[in-house]
Amino acid sequence: MPRRATRRFLSRKTKHRILKGVIYIRSSFRNTIITVTDTQGQTVFWSSAGACGFKGTKRRSPFAAQIAAENVVDALVNQGLLKEAKVMLTGAGPGKETALRTISQSGIEINNIYDVTPVSHNGCRSPKRRRV
Repeated sequence: MPRRATRRFLSRKTKHRILKGVIYIRSSFRNTIITVTDTQGQTVFWSSAGACGFKGTKRRSPFAAQIAAENVVDALVNQGLLKEAKVMLTGAGPGKETALRTISQSGIEINNIYDVTPVSHNGCRSPKRRRV
């Protein structure tokens, strides 16, 4: 009986070391999403409060943003992927400063911090007020 050829499954992801990158922190009122890209904009790693196991209203807490940032830092620093980065902050959620503080204390050198939250100049009409 002929022997079947065994296939070896390899990961399609290429692990490349980046020394400089961009960390995007998007903090909405419901969740905090942290994405790390290289200088060309290719996503290297991401994490969010929901992906770390927080559900419902616990996702919006600063503690959940801190855990998501620690998850990103552990993946980057332990593998030696990122040395210095610039940080882009978006949104007005409660986890923005906590995530930034966690990343700055991790040993990743932060070159620039930009707040790129879009501000409308009398754009769309805001939704009506809730009556509780």
